[in-house]
Amino acid sequence: MKRKPVDFDLIIFDCDGVLVDSEVISCRAHAETLARHGYPITADEVLNRFLGISDREARQTVERELGRKLPDDFEQEVKRTMLQSYASELKAISHAGETIAAIDLPICVASSGTPEKICHGLTCAGLYGRFAPHIFSATQVSRGKPAPDLFLLAAKEMNTPPARCLVIEDSVPGVTGAVAAGMTVFGFFGGSHCREGHAAMLRAAGAAETFGDMRQLPTLVARKGALIAGFSRA
Repeated sequence: MKRKPVDFDLIIFDCDGVLVDSEVISCRAHAETLARHGYPITADEVLNRFLGISDREARQTVERELGRKLPDDFEQEVKRTMLQSYASELKAISHAGETIAAIDLPICVASSGTPEKICHGLTCAGLYGRFAPHIFSATQVSRGKPAPDLFLLAAKEMNTPPARCLVIEDSVPGVTGAVAAGMTVFGFFGGSHCREGHAAMLRAAGAAETFGDMRQLPTLVARKGALIAGFSRA
């Protein structure tokens, strides 16, 4: 039976690392491609430096450090490398599908990835139909995470006041952006890329709750919503 959370009108999910367990694959693809273009970096370093940051802004950082532009088809090269692994390795985050089905609220995706990457990842994980057409990408705003722009766009398109939105994020830039948008944020640390101390980093960035198992989300949403509603009435 579905449980309806209290005092939230919309749940905004990040994609990579929250719905699909793709961060390790993505970081490896970026590291391999950057190394081919004279920017030696490991997958772990990509994770540490660019988790939650849009591809556009990560590219700008690399180009500043290189002192030159990357090839025009750099993103396509990364995509080709990544998709080779997606077919055999990509999976949905454990219990993501059943968790989404258990929450009787509007939902959408707001991700730093390109629309093609988001849609492909959700499709491979069997989750695309749960969200389409309510899928928003950092390519639709001038500033990606940690700016609040993407979350504010999602709230506007979904006709929901930011204060009544709950965001599920796995990255510090994502948590920071959602807090700046005036939204409640839960930090998820159940992806294969998350290490010891990840939950503490998310809490330090402003996450109201942290959790490592998607099955915890419906109860956490209901409990936090009730607490927020009670505080508002006080």
